[in-house]
Amino acid sequence: MSAANSIKFDEKGLVPVIAQDADTGDVLTLAYANHEAVEKTLSSGEAYYYSRSRNELWRKGATSGNTQKVIEARLDCDEDALLYRVEPQGPACHTGEKTCFFTTLPGEAMEEREEGFGSMMERLAGTISERHREMPEESYTAELFGRGTERIAQKVGEEAVEVVVAALREERLAEETADLLYHLLVLLEERGVGLGEVAKVLHDRHG
Repeated sequence: MSAANSIKFDEKGLVPVIAQDADTGDVLTLAYANHEAVEKTLSSGEAYYYSRSRNELWRKGATSGNTQKVIEARLDCDEDALLYRVEPQGPACHTGEKTCFFTTLPGEAMEEREEGFGSMMERLAGTISERHREMPEESYTAELFGRGTERIAQKVGEEAVEVVVAALREERLAEETADLLYHLLVLLEERGVGLGEVAKVLHDRHG
């Protein structure tokens, strides 16, 4: 029996699908899938959806290259909605934004919260990757890439020492740690190591 047969599709033969970044937990997009799209997703490990505007099946990233590798598919308790935990390659939104949910609606009863550490690191890593691709003038990040791996690695060492000094002096520890993490992300980008790889090592070690 196909797993897709347990899904309660609506009268049009569709089911809503939420795509979530498996590393950061960010909700990337809301799309729809029909029976064939679900089957192709489960068999290939790539996200397939159904376009309601074009009335056709489509593989995420087929034209843009911004694919979504599905590492887990979950069915909700009412069996009428799906959650795909994905590893995205590039932004999820057609506007170029990482997530389609980038517009915040004001609400008097809603409290503003600071961005979480994981999300902040992911966003910073994305900005660093963009600087690496475009190498804009007057960009400190681009300047670091221009100096090569040895200089970047040296900066990581220097910033690590600053963190130790700050800890011993009990001052500016958060600021110096931020500097270290930034330069470490630059080094990872330079050497082609993604945050997902680091997260996998931590997961394998600590579960």
